[in-house]
Amino acid sequence: MQDLEIYIRDLEPGAVSGWLENHLDELELDDGEATRVIKGVGRYEGERLRISLYPGAFGKRFTSLVIEGPRVPWNSDLDCARSAWRAMDTEIRCSPGDWTEGEPVEDEKWWRLDHRGEQQVVWN
Repeated sequence: MQDLEIYIRDLEPGAVSGWLENHLDELELDDGEATRVIKGVGRYEGERLRISLYPGAFGKRFTSLVIEGPRVPWNSDLDCARSAWRAMDTEIRCSPGDWTEGEPVEDEKWWRLDHRGEQQVVWN
């Protein structure tokens, strides 16, 4: 099972489904109002994906998007974040990829993609 996780700042209604429709074979995701946890499903190369949106991640302005499945459209969180940023034109953040569950994250650098480019930053 692979998973991708990105954080989207000031998520607009319908933005995730509008972006993912161009990358998945099928998509069932009602993200017209992202004020609560939203669960959806999709298909990519014949494999079922679970898609979850968690609003209020790292404060009120970010929504966590998790895509899980045997195969996913991107090779890394950063590739996924780049695609999302191009489609949504809002700040996207993701882990640099070396963090594992249970490790502290206080001083960890995150990728931040926005109009200033791609930079590694401390979250705050």
